[in-house]
Amino acid sequence: MLWNQAKYGLGEVVRHKKHPFRGVIFDVDPEFSNSDEWYDSIPAEARPRKDQPFYHLLAENEESYYVAYVSEQNLVRDRSGEPVGHPDIGDLFGAFDGQQYPLHFDLN
Repeated sequence: MLWNQAKYGLGEVVRHKKHPFRGVIFDVDPEFSNSDEWYDSIPAEARPRKDQPFYHLLAENEESYYVAYVSEQNLVRDRSGEPVGHPDIGDLFGAFDGQQYPLHFDLN
């Protein structure tokens, strides 16, 4: 089944269900669109389905900032109300409003 609608949107703050990181969504792929090498590097028992949205995040954990690529099945909304500290957020988004970050530009 190919999902045609993402559960989360640009600027939303989400958290990984299994790993201790959170981030701001800056892009969405309607289905898996990364390399086979990346996919195969995930242990077989933990690999997400490819037929779902995948999200690009400006992510953070307690030690660093980075870009993450995460399947929808592994994300939940972050309800902490805390901003994400990734240094690249200001390049794409305006000020955090307590729930999400507004885009700096119009995508239309």
